[in-house]
Amino acid sequence: MNKCKWALSSPQMENYHDAEWGVPVHDDRLLFEFLVLEGAQAGLSWSTILHKRENYRQAFDHFDPETVARYDERKIEKLLQNPGIIRNRLKVEAAVANAQAFLQVREAFGSFDAYLWRFVNGEPVNHYWKRHDELPASTLISEIMSRDLKKRGFKFVGRTICYAHMQATGMVNDHTVDCFRHAEITRLYHSQDKE
Repeated sequence: MNKCKWALSSPQMENYHDAEWGVPVHDDRLLFEFLVLEGAQAGLSWSTILHKRENYRQAFDHFDPETVARYDERKIEKLLQNPGIIRNRLKVEAAVANAQAFLQVREAFGSFDAYLWRFVNGEPVNHYWKRHDELPASTLISEIMSRDLKKRGFKFVGRTICYAHMQATGMVNDHTVDCFRHAEITRLYHSQDKE
């Protein structure tokens, strides 16, 4: 069974690849979780973040945006003492700012899901890459998304982070065509169309 080459770097990455990466996400809480984690990843490897994911869930109240939006300076200082997460003040403060912006977007659009998926017209973009080195780091869509998120007060949402978020949440299928997950996720896209 062929897999995207990066998935074989660790058992944790392999599990993430096989179960989550590229699967369309429409749950607001999970979309917020990925937004925080992608921002935390900036300058680091995704495997580092995956290794700390459960610590993040505990530290950030299971990524409940209403709760995170109310974090004060005392809570931020407590997070900066937590060795289970990336203790970078800008990233922690960005998570709080992003929760506040997230709530505003949800209020304006009905859900963060409705806002985010409009960048791909509500449907996943199915790519047909033959090699992993063909995958882009960003696209015009991720650039547009990044600009719009920044305009709405989000932080750590550059075009590369936005594209990684799109990949993680299934807005794009970037599994290579020889990977077994490419066909599975393509079928998933089509089965959702019939519902």
